[in-house]
Amino acid sequence: MQQEKSSTAGTCPARGAKPTPVLRQYLEIKEQYPDAILFFRMGDFYEMFYEDAHTASRALEITLTSRNKNDPEPVPMCGVPVHAADGYVAKLLEQGLKVAVCDQVQDAASAKGLVKREVVRVVTPGMVLDPGFLDPKAPNWVLALCKKRFTWGAAMLDLSTGEFLAFEEKSAALFVDEVLSRQPREVLLPEGILEDIVAAEALKPLLPFSRTTLPAQSFDTARAGKRLAAQFCTHSLEGFGVQDMGPALGAAGAVLDYVESTQKREVSHVTRITPYSLDRHLIVGEAGARNLELFKNLADGGRSGTLFSVLDFTRTAMGGRLLRQWLSHPLLDVEEINRRLDAVEEAKARRADRAALFEALEGVYDLERLRGRLAMGQAGPRDLAALRTSLEKLPGIYKLLSTFHSDLFSGGPVEDDLSDAASFIAQSIVDDPPFTLKEGGIIRKGFSQELDDLVETAA
Repeated sequence: MQQEKSSTAGTCPARGAKPTPVLRQYLEIKEQYPDAILFFRMGDFYEMFYEDAHTASRALEITLTSRNKNDPEPVPMCGVPVHAADGYVAKLLEQGLKVAVCDQVQDAASAKGLVKREVVRVVTPGMVLDPGFLDPKAPNWVLALCKKRFTWGAAMLDLSTGEFLAFEEKSAALFVDEVLSRQPREVLLPEGILEDIVAAEALKPLLPFSRTTLPAQSFDTARAGKRLAAQFCTHSLEGFGVQDMGPALGAAGAVLDYVESTQKREVSHVTRITPYSLDRHLIVGEAGARNLELFKNLADGGRSGTLFSVLDFTRTAMGGRLLRQWLSHPLLDVEEINRRLDAVEEAKARRADRAALFEALEGVYDLERLRGRLAMGQAGPRDLAALRTSLEKLPGIYKLLSTFHSDLFSGGPVEDDLSDAASFIAQSIVDDPPFTLKEGGIIRKGFSQELDDLVETAA
């Protein structure tokens, strides 16, 4: 894959220099990720060397120093503490850079010679999962686009929630309007398509996005069909409505390939893909959204005074993202519009029940993004506590919603209110767990006698 917006080429040592064994290891790993800043774990720090050190020191405003300062050709280097790495990674992402996180995957005490190191994940603008660096009421799309003959197709995935969408359009102008309305954090392109984008006036608004080029075979439609069927554990894609798609299906396969190659693991929380047609919604477009001040005001680009700020009384981040979706994609179907109006009318009339529902939703955390972090192995002890708190509230919320007549509220019968999962977390995790696993004291005493014995022995 190739990052087009930025490059960290030129990482080789100067001619005649003889890198030490650890620097040779660094260079071998860096060669596999030439388009990313390599965070190379050395003890309690992530170190960067050569050109990466120059780039990172400028971007992060940290001191550039050198390794082996007394050598004729000292190696440029800089570093950041492991415990504070997330903040530095976020700052690099804001500037359109990627970060390859290379950790020690072997206990230094047992290592004979060099400690074994591997890249455990590549963090890109579309691959952010840390809630501290995400807008809670906006999606974080990585979007792949593809063209076959006269049709443009796109697939977009919000890795933080697992939401996966796809659409196709013959009009380049309408296609671009829809892509811009989604405001993807990262765009994936097949090799060779950039020339088409540069040549077409209607497509040029796509150029400023953080872009990554992938091999053309990643967008192959037949391969993508098999890839998605395997992902969703089905024999065909008929149940999802994408089986007859062309470029959008290829784009969907490319997105999944990209996520698994950067995150080094399966994306088990991505369980379905939802196709949609542009003729079901009003195409607002980027200019329309800007002039109407839907999400950003014209004065300073902030949220104050926007339509979203006026209407947003949602009690959860999930509700905020849904409201944002409804505002950016107004319905055209009269029947669907009336369904929403009927639901609003019922909620307005039932003031006491509405107030009870508002109260019940207080303290419900972002279940969609909690699920995403759990699936991607990035959840911490506090996430489990938040999940328990949220799941414990679900039965009461379901009970309140079941008294409404509108299907937008009731949503049908509930097969599993997840109270068993909430109970298991409550029995196993302490009420107020620490932030990290390293701090210990996460498992409740009495849950595991074996663990209690080990803790007592170690004390």
